[in-house]
Amino acid sequence: MQIINPATEEVIQEIAEDSPEAIAKKFQLVKDGQSEWAAVPLEKRIACIEKFYALLDTEKEKLAETLTMEVGKPLQQSYNELNGARKRLEYFIKNSAKWLAEEWITEEDATREKIVYEPLGVIANISAWNYPYLVGVNVFVPALIGGNAVLYKPSEYAVLTGLHIQQLLYRSGIPENVFQVIIGKGPAGQALLELPLHGYFFTGSYRTGKYIAEHTASQLVPVQLELGGKDPLYVMDDVEDVEAVAAAALEGAVYNNGQSCCAVERIYVQEKIYNKFVDAFVANAKKLVIGDPLDKKTEIGPLSRKEQVAFLNQQLADAKANGARVLLGGNSAGGKGYFFPPTVVVDVSHKMKLMTEESFGPVIGIQKVKDDKEASELMRDTPYGLTAAVYSKSFERAEAVMKQMNTGTVYWNCCDRVSAGLPWSGRKNSGLGSTLSYHGIRAFVQPKAYHLRG
Repeated sequence: MQIINPATEEVIQEIAEDSPEAIAKKFQLVKDGQSEWAAVPLEKRIACIEKFYALLDTEKEKLAETLTMEVGKPLQQSYNELNGARKRLEYFIKNSAKWLAEEWITEEDATREKIVYEPLGVIANISAWNYPYLVGVNVFVPALIGGNAVLYKPSEYAVLTGLHIQQLLYRSGIPENVFQVIIGKGPAGQALLELPLHGYFFTGSYRTGKYIAEHTASQLVPVQLELGGKDPLYVMDDVEDVEAVAAAALEGAVYNNGQSCCAVERIYVQEKIYNKFVDAFVANAKKLVIGDPLDKKTEIGPLSRKEQVAFLNQQLADAKANGARVLLGGNSAGGKGYFFPPTVVVDVSHKMKLMTEESFGPVIGIQKVKDDKEASELMRDTPYGLTAAVYSKSFERAEAVMKQMNTGTVYWNCCDRVSAGLPWSGRKNSGLGSTLSYHGIRAFVQPKAYHLRG
C-alpha cells in the first residue's frame, strides 16, 4: 500500500497490508490479553494515558510533520490537532475514575443494590483520516481506560500517524496484547467485521457506517457511528458586527480544508444584511494563504484524497447548471497536488447538490432568506443531524431556532467546535451513539447490577 503525499503526489512510503490471517492473529493476541488488562487497577490504566498525554507533547514536531505530509493538513493545524487531543486526554484522565466507579443505589435496606461497570471486551476502532488524533482518542483512550482491548484501524490515508499512535501507547505502558493496529484498505475493514468482537466504533461516511451497522447487526454488540453532516449556519439580521461573523463563518467552512464532519457546509443569511455579509466573506476568503502545508504560513493545503477534487467540481457544475454564480474559486488549481481553492457560491437553492449533499471541501453556498421561519425550514431540510449554528444578538431569538434543530449539537454565536465535556453525537444520517463527556466514557463499559443480601 502506497502512502502518497497529497501536496506533491510523491510516494512517502510503502507498507504491507494486513491479510485476513494476520488480522485474525492480532485478534487472538488481544483477546488473550484483554482480561489481564481489565484486572489492572483503574488508576494504573489512567497512568498509562497520562504518559501518552506527555509523549504527544514531547514528540509533537515529528507527529505534526508526519500528519501534514500524509493528509495535507497545514502544519499549524496539525499542531492544533495534537493540542486538542491533549485537552481531551486531560478530560478523560480527570473524569474517568468518577464515571467508572461502582455506584451504590441502596445501602441501608435488607437487600443492598449497586451498579458496577465492566469492559465490553475487544472492540474495533475503525477511524478516519481528517482528524486521526482527535477522532482516535475519542475512542481508543476511554476504551483502554475502561479495560478493553482495541483493534485500531487507521484510515489508509493516515497509516503513518496510526503507527505513531501505536508506538507512543506502547511506550506509555499499554501492552502489545491490548492494542494492535490493523493496516489496510476496505478488505482489512471487512475482515474486522467478520470477527466475533464485542463492539464496533466507526468514524467516517454515512454509506460505510450504514454498511457496518447492517453487517454486524446479527452479533448484537454495540455499534457506534460518528458520521458526516451537512451542517447549516444561519446569520440573523440583528448581528452587531457582520464582518466578524463572516470571518467566523469562513473559518468554520474552510478550516482543515473544509474536511470536517462539523464544518459549516451551507450558510443562510437574512436579506437585510445579505450583501454586506457576502462581500465580507469573499474579502476574507481572498486573503487565505494557499500552498505548501509544511509552510507555517499556509492556511489552505491540498485535499487529502485525489477523488475529492473531481467530486467538488461535479457539485459546482451541478450548481451552475441550476443557476448558481461562483464569486470566488471554482476550479482545482492544476499542477502537482490535490489543491482546491476556497470557493464561494451564491444564488443557490436546495435544487443543487452543493446545498444538500456533503461536500467535504473548501466550498460553500450562501443563500438569502426572508426570516427565521424560512431559515429554520431550510436548515432542517437535510437527512443529516450533526450540528447547526445561529448567529444573533438575541439568545431568545436564536434559541427558538436551535430548539427546532434535530441535531446532536447546536451553537449560538460560534460554530465548528467540540468540547470534551459535552457529548459528541449525531442524529439521523449523522450517526449513532456519543463520544466525549461522561457518555463517551461509559460507551465502552456495560453495567452489571448487584443485588446483595446478608
